[in-house]
Amino acid sequence: MHGTTTSAAEVTNISRHGFWMLLGDEELLLSYEQFPWFKHATIEQITNVEQPTPNHLYWPSLDVDLSVDSIRRPQDFPLMSRT
Repeated sequence: MHGTTTSAAEVTNISRHGFWMLLGDEELLLSYEQFPWFKHATIEQITNVEQPTPNHLYWPSLDVDLSVDSIRRPQDFPLMSRT
């Protein structure tokens, strides 16, 4: 299928501060402070992640969509959810 990513996104570690995603050769931290949608999620919900395109991650059980750029540079993307 055209546009399908060959290497899947993988959650490599979960802590009380956030979790780490492996995207190819790059590992990124998603802190709960910057990404509050995940703070009360279960391990199953966090690890159930899809990467429909190279710059798009989707957690279907949480209905959360994020661009990879927003994880790399969260300061450039103001928080859009109020918790």
